[in-house]
Amino acid sequence: MQYRRVGKSGLQLSALSFGAWVTFGQQVGRSQARDMLALAHDRGVNFFDNAETYNNGVAEQLMGDVLADLRFPRDSYCVSSKVFFGAVDNPLPTQRGLSRKHVIEACHQALQRLRVEHLDLYFCHRPDPDTPIGETVAAMDTLIRQGKVLYWGTSEWPADAIHEAHRIARENHLYAPVVEQPQYNLLHRERVEVEYALLYEAYGMGTTIWSPLASGLLSGKYNDGVPADSRLTQPGYEWLRESVLGKGQERLDKVRALQPIAEELGSSLAQLSIAWCLLNPHVSTVMLGASRREQLEHNLDALALLPRLDETVATRIQEVLRTD
Repeated sequence: MQYRRVGKSGLQLSALSFGAWVTFGQQVGRSQARDMLALAHDRGVNFFDNAETYNNGVAEQLMGDVLADLRFPRDSYCVSSKVFFGAVDNPLPTQRGLSRKHVIEACHQALQRLRVEHLDLYFCHRPDPDTPIGETVAAMDTLIRQGKVLYWGTSEWPADAIHEAHRIARENHLYAPVVEQPQYNLLHRERVEVEYALLYEAYGMGTTIWSPLASGLLSGKYNDGVPADSRLTQPGYEWLRESVLGKGQERLDKVRALQPIAEELGSSLAQLSIAWCLLNPHVSTVMLGASRREQLEHNLDALALLPRLDETVATRIQEVLRTD
């Protein structure tokens, strides 16, 4: 395993990490979760990602129970939560968003579900138009000073809102966000590569990127339709299916054109897509999702491909992506 600093912070995360989105508590039960967390930890993964909204807290509870079962040394892994959407259906205004009340209460709830004394990373899952950014920054600062959170960050915030959070933190001597958690993959690049470019230089922020396979599209598994066991068939994720498959034929054509490059390298398209994300020096970790042990094992093997992604291969990939 390789380890990378989260921006300019001292925290080092495994280049590949493991998240619970969609899978934990829906496609993955306790025994499967235990098996995959054990595999990941054995392979050097030291970051496990979660959120209050994942299956309304069930994903966090499942992960917490399994981590307790496995008894990993607490200093051998990092665990995260994210706050914004709430952990109940039809949340009241005080059960969602980034108000001081919800940020702090959601943190306490996440600690209980995950069965830990502190969160290593705590993300604001989306920007909240109903809460002043200063209130959220101050709430995160409080949690850090209390020792309940070690580092905080944002997820899918626009760059101007992140700049504002840093300005407020600087002027009021508060802890600022050190990390952003955006979607990033071969088909979704502009925010990480263009919009956030100044954030890396100005504040030394890192990224923990999600959906390196574009929710499975970059594995090639949707080239001939949607398998019955896919996450795109899960109830409540119709929006995800539309996001992945509702953008026309062009993206599928690009996926098919990338396949021969992967085959020439002796890898799968999924492994190529994951390794490609790590070519970006501002990617602190690539978060993997999996519903089966063999799927996770296969994706973890992507790290071995990274040294072979030279300038020639990167140029060929870029030529495919530019194809109209």
